[in-house]
Amino acid sequence: MSDGINRRTVVLATMMFLEYMAMPVWFVPMLPYVKSLQGGENWTLWCGLIMGIGTFASPIVGMFADRRLNAEKVLAICYFASAALLSGAFFVTSPALLFVVLLAAMLFYMPTWALTATIAMAHASKDAFPRIRIFGTLGWIASCVFSLGAAAGGFKSFDSSPWIFAGGAAVAVAAGLFSFALPKTAPQAKGTQISVGDALGLSALVLLRDKSFRSFAIMLLLAMIPFQWYNVYCAAYLKESGYQYLTTTMNIGQAGEIFFMLLIPLIFRRIGYRRSLVLALVVLALRNIFFAVSSAYGFAALDFCGIVVHGLIFGLLVVGAQMYVDEVAPPELRNQAQGLVNLILAGVGVFASNFIFDAILKSSSPTPWTTAYVVAVAISLATAVYGLATAKSSK
Repeated sequence: MSDGINRRTVVLATMMFLEYMAMPVWFVPMLPYVKSLQGGENWTLWCGLIMGIGTFASPIVGMFADRRLNAEKVLAICYFASAALLSGAFFVTSPALLFVVLLAAMLFYMPTWALTATIAMAHASKDAFPRIRIFGTLGWIASCVFSLGAAAGGFKSFDSSPWIFAGGAAVAVAAGLFSFALPKTAPQAKGTQISVGDALGLSALVLLRDKSFRSFAIMLLLAMIPFQWYNVYCAAYLKESGYQYLTTTMNIGQAGEIFFMLLIPLIFRRIGYRRSLVLALVVLALRNIFFAVSSAYGFAALDFCGIVVHGLIFGLLVVGAQMYVDEVAPPELRNQAQGLVNLILAGVGVFASNFIFDAILKSSSPTPWTTAYVVAVAISLATAVYGLATAKSSK
């Protein structure tokens, strides 16, 4: 039995590794490449939003995994479709057409975040899931192997070439093939009639009728505004602050994530999901205080403190949200519920964050970065207070 459990854990960990290696290979260097194309500057904003737009497909794809096909089969289809589209992107030189192709690729890729979470939690214990998810972080870090290998071979401009899409397609194909080795995850509502709500992936919205889940969803959405602000803008802040090795500097947070992820099950057992979310908001506020002080007075050490705690915030917010939903959602809606959470995490949250902080940075404030970080602190603390007021002792 232990051998079976170990083999299954290895399979699920490999799934996570490939899942989170497939995206950064091309997505991280995408905007500089788009900007290098003729007329590309007019499309960088739109291309930067493809991840957020892509998440809107998550509940719809989740419906197929709940009602029609095994989740691992849906996962394979999504990987192969995104690989085909990324292969096509390799040949596209028009930024407008590239936006369309990459958006289509994201509409297939982003639902895989929810699918892999559902598959992992269907075949592993709650305590094991964070340890399995660590391999996703390792995959994200390992995505740089393409650019490092290309540089070692004398091709130093890999990150500014269309080969980034070929690299992403290659990993997606590998992930698609590996999906056939995953444990079977049958649809829990197979054979039931599909309504209009199901077809649109809206059935999971029924969960919002529950007061506890509704307040959780509101907390999560508000938390994503300052959280995604870090993901979208931190590299730009570091560059303007004089840092040269942006990817390496920000990967300190990914390295810390590996350590903090091991603590997540212990924290959840001690204080529950809802209070863990409040703790994440407090740490999120603290991180933005670090950045606000550093941007105003130039304390580089505080920048590194803000980056290091990224893993703790990510584990409590994102992984915690996935685990909470898996626990409270009925089996027949589990994939769609994960898709709904994915929509909040990487869809609506990304849009709200971009609009709010982009407006602040473009304002006439003499210290836009400091102002933005102070606003992020205020949102984090206000959401934490809301969470404390609505938290139930059982969650």
